[in-house]
Amino acid sequence: MRILISGICGFVGSTLARALVERGAGHTVSGCDNFIRPGSEANREALRRLGVKLFHGDLRAASDLETLPAADWVIDAAANPSVLAGVDGRTSSRQLVEHNLGGTVNLLEYCKAHRAGFILLSTSRVYGITPLTQLPLVVRDGAFSPAPDARGPGFGPAGITEDFSTTAPLSLYGATKLASEALALEYGEAFGLPVFINRCGVLAGAGQFGRADQGIFSYWIHSWRRRRPLRFLGFDGHGHQTRDCLHPRDLVPVLERQFAAPALPAADRIANFSGGAASACSLRQLSDWCRAHLGDHTVTSDPTPRPFDLPWLVLDAAKARRLWQWEPATSRAEICAEIAAHAEAHADWLELSAPL
Repeated sequence: MRILISGICGFVGSTLARALVERGAGHTVSGCDNFIRPGSEANREALRRLGVKLFHGDLRAASDLETLPAADWVIDAAANPSVLAGVDGRTSSRQLVEHNLGGTVNLLEYCKAHRAGFILLSTSRVYGITPLTQLPLVVRDGAFSPAPDARGPGFGPAGITEDFSTTAPLSLYGATKLASEALALEYGEAFGLPVFINRCGVLAGAGQFGRADQGIFSYWIHSWRRRRPLRFLGFDGHGHQTRDCLHPRDLVPVLERQFAAPALPAADRIANFSGGAASACSLRQLSDWCRAHLGDHTVTSDPTPRPFDLPWLVLDAAKARRLWQWEPATSRAEICAEIAAHAEAHADWLELSAPL
């Protein structure tokens, strides 16, 4: 199978590329990257040694895709993944839309030209902020969790399902991903292309760039080991806000099933992929893990709210289990241990991956 990965030198793209090559299934893997993310250069040579063909290209420029080799499938792992992008005073809202939505359009045109399938790695942030902030929650074991017997449309004890509201506000980032989903499905229908939308929970693992707004597990563990200042931001200021986590290499088995899948109804082309409730972790619980494994450190409290933050967001991946017989293979404890080992081996990682 000829596979093209956009954003291939980012954390998710490079992890998928390595895993696909190392499975030994005969895949030919190539990819493009614009290398504007600090830290992305660190993955270039390792991928080349594996035989992955790399191309410099900016998805915002359609002409950059014209010289890419033909592929059977495109995995879109390129995005500005920050929920604060375009509104933080440091990044451009126009560039966010050009990267995340314009880039998707150009990749879909590439797929149309080469008759390639398309897999969009989407996000849990396509679900509406207002209904998420109104969920009935309690604090249990140092973390927000659903109140007993709490249920509603697209919501239950196992988490948020694909039926949950996607009504704005989502954040500019979430809106670009939701719009990309809709366009991908429309291109699939219009031009007979196989398309899948994989909505992922928080992706985490060794080598993720340490940014509080993009890789909270990596940022927290690296910062804890370096004894850098950390704060419990927003809500009650006690770090009870909770997310699930998923290692991106755990997506590889389902990607290979999607490569070979027959035509499916549009409703079955969208599914959540996450570690679910079993992987859910609050910042306080993550701090407890760090304290037990990395030594003591003080975390200050600042209840000042941050734009687009949520107290609890855990995805229910029951649909993925039903459609694809998929289960995450890497536990939260294994993900944290992997990040900690990487932090031990790369003392300068926070500087390497910091914004310019």
